Amino acid sequence: MSVKLGIAPIAWSNDDMPELGGDTPLEQCLLEASQAGFIGIESGGKFPNKSEELIPKLNEFNLNLCSGWYGANLRKNTVEEEKKVIQDQLKLFKDCNAPCIVFAEVAGSIQGDPDKKLSTRPKMDEEESKNYYKKISEMGKYLQDQGMPLAYHHHMGTVIETEEDTIKLLENTDDSVKLTLDTGHMLFAQGNSLEILKNFSDRVIHMHCKDIRKNVLDKSLKEDLSFRGAFLEGAFTVPGDGCIDYKPLFDVLKEKNYSGWLVVEAEQDPAKANPFEYAKIGYKYLTETLNKSNIQIFKN
Repeated sequence: MSVKLGIAPIAWSNDDMPELGGDTPLEQCLLEASQAGFIGIESGGKFPNKSEELIPKLNEFNLNLCSGWYGANLRKNTVEEEKKVIQDQLKLFKDCNAPCIVFAEVAGSIQGDPDKKLSTRPKMDEEESKNYYKKISEMGKYLQDQGMPLAYHHHMGTVIETEEDTIKLLENTDDSVKLTLDTGHMLFAQGNSLEILKNFSDRVIHMHCKDIRKNVLDKSLKEDLSFRGAFLEGAFTVPGDGCIDYKPLFDVLKEKNYSGWLVVEAEQDPAKANPFEYAKIGYKYLTETLNKSNIQIFKN
C-alpha cells in the first residue's frame, strides 16, 4: 500500500474570508505547495473552473487535483435540483481525475458567521434526519455511478458535526456515501477519529490532516466562540504543530490497507502563519510518522 500527500489552498487564501490571503496569487500557492513536497492540492476559489485552464496550471507545478469542497443544500433542495447544481464541479473533477468530492451540507450552517456561537449550530430532528439520509444516499449512488464518489465531510457549525452525527450518517445511508475524515474537526467536536477509522474504515476514502492547538481549543469551547473566532484565535494548525498524535491513526491505516490521499489542511491567518513554512512542517511530520508506521508514500 502507499498513500498520497496533498494540501489544501486555504492556508494561502481563505475563500470564506477574502481578507486572509486575498492578494496571494494562485501561482504562489501552487509553487509553494509543490516545493514543500506535496503532489496534490485541493481546489479553491482562485482555481480556474474550466478543466482546459486548470489542468495545464496544475501540470506546470507538477500537482494533481486531489479533491475539493462542495457545499450542498440537500436539506432544502430536491436530489434532482442538487444534481443540476453539482454538474460544473462534477465535470471539472472528472476531467482532472480527482478521486472524490468532499461533500458537506451547508444549509443552515453557522461556520461563516462571526456572531454565531458554535453551540447554536443547526440540528435535524428525527423526521428530517430520515429524509436527509434518504436524499444523500441517492446522491451517493448517483456520484458513484459517475465515477466520482461522495466523501462526506463532518464539519463544525453544520448539521453533521459530532462523532455521533457522523456515525448516524454512515449507519443510515447507502454504502456509496463515503467519508472524508477530518481529524481537526473531529477533535474540536470532542470526537474520536481513531474509533471512526477502526469501525468505518471501508467508508473512509479521504482524510484531512488538520491539527489542533489544545490551549486554543480549550478556550474556544469554554468561551463558546464562533467557528470563525476559533480559527482566528489559532485553533487549527498543521500536523506536527498541534496536539494530535497521528501515529495510532496511521497504524490503523496500515492495518486497513488505506491507499487514498492524506491532505494537510489548516485555516490560519497567513500573515501570522506563513503558509510555505507551515506546509513544510506538515509534510515533514507526515513523512516521518508514515515511515514509523511502515507506510509508503506515492511519488509522482
